[in-house]
Amino acid sequence: MYTFVSNTIASFNEQVMSKDFQIINGKIITPFEILPKASLWVKDGKIAQIDRNNELRPDIPQLDAMGEFVSPGFIDIHVHGGGGCDFMDGEVSGFLQIAELHARYGTTAMVPTTLTSESAHLFHTLEVYEQALAQNQRGAAFLGLHLEGPYFAMNQRGAQDPRYIRDPDPKEYEPILEKAHLINRWSAAPERKGALAFGRRLRECGILAAIAHTDAVYEEVVAAVESGYSLSTHLYSGMSGVTRRNAFRFAGVIESSLLLDELDVEVIGDGVHLPAPFLKLIYKVKGPDKIALITDAMRAAGTSSTESVLGHQENGLSVIVEDGVAKLPDRSSFAGSVATCDRLVRTMMQEGNVPLIQVIRMMSTTPARISGVQDRKGSLAEGKDADIVVFDDDIRVKHTFVEGRHVYAATEG
Repeated sequence: MYTFVSNTIASFNEQVMSKDFQIINGKIITPFEILPKASLWVKDGKIAQIDRNNELRPDIPQLDAMGEFVSPGFIDIHVHGGGGCDFMDGEVSGFLQIAELHARYGTTAMVPTTLTSESAHLFHTLEVYEQALAQNQRGAAFLGLHLEGPYFAMNQRGAQDPRYIRDPDPKEYEPILEKAHLINRWSAAPERKGALAFGRRLRECGILAAIAHTDAVYEEVVAAVESGYSLSTHLYSGMSGVTRRNAFRFAGVIESSLLLDELDVEVIGDGVHLPAPFLKLIYKVKGPDKIALITDAMRAAGTSSTESVLGHQENGLSVIVEDGVAKLPDRSSFAGSVATCDRLVRTMMQEGNVPLIQVIRMMSTTPARISGVQDRKGSLAEGKDADIVVFDDDIRVKHTFVEGRHVYAATEG
């Protein structure tokens, strides 16, 4: 009989090469409740059974959770980098390093995100992503690329490079859509010329169409929803609020996103981009089944860097890192998050006053649905991928499993 407890990957993995093991003595977070002392059996990379009676299986290795939380892995559907790398660097090693860095903080699946760029750079990123997809064994799984831009409103571009901002053009995006199997979502400003036809085309290709970096008003958002757009990218950031035109008030994308049930929303839950009152408001209006927590992290995430670069290492935007966020050097604006998913969970609990089980819905279940992988990821349920994170009461990650592979274990002390 195995009675195995370890905080090291190598020694545990020697006994679970078959991906057949049991996590015991855990507070297991299911979609509906937290089981106070239960076990979870993993077989062939899938969840085979959840046992609320915590009965030990005598013939397989066991990992003792020692009373810690056993949660579905975190799913980050908007992330640019971490560990000193950015997806826009266009290097396979960078993709893999970012995936491994975020797995240390509980991320088991992610949607690598680009920035506005020239078409040649975008095609290169698609090629590199495909190579990295085949090699990724020790980090968070890749769910497809998120193309953020270049079809944005100039006034709401944020840190996006203005040289490449333009209207959607079928002559440009149709060749890219030949690689639709590599693309999970594409963000655009729906008021731009051709953007509604672009949204309809994305939906035809099975790609999520998202509203982002936009000056649209309510009527334009409604038209976008009718054309297939279903997600608001990083709510409040890079989008219009209420405005006046000839003395009349118009609702912007912020108000529209809160009002329209057809729209899911992303929230950068680092507590800096959106302080507590905003987190509470969004949660009160939209609820956990319509909110996906995202890091929107850039390359400095998971490092101690005080200076960094947003985008490509050679020609990206220089930024500083302070107060737990990246900023433009003149401190006039934020320039990206340095958060990891564990921080998002802590922030929503402590500053948003949201119960843990609901935070996990926003960090796992809802992003899985938005990304179209809810049939295999996003919750601890029999038959789903064994994407599991073990963490303590302070959301400090102890173990991360991706499809049954033990990719991270915290060192003791």
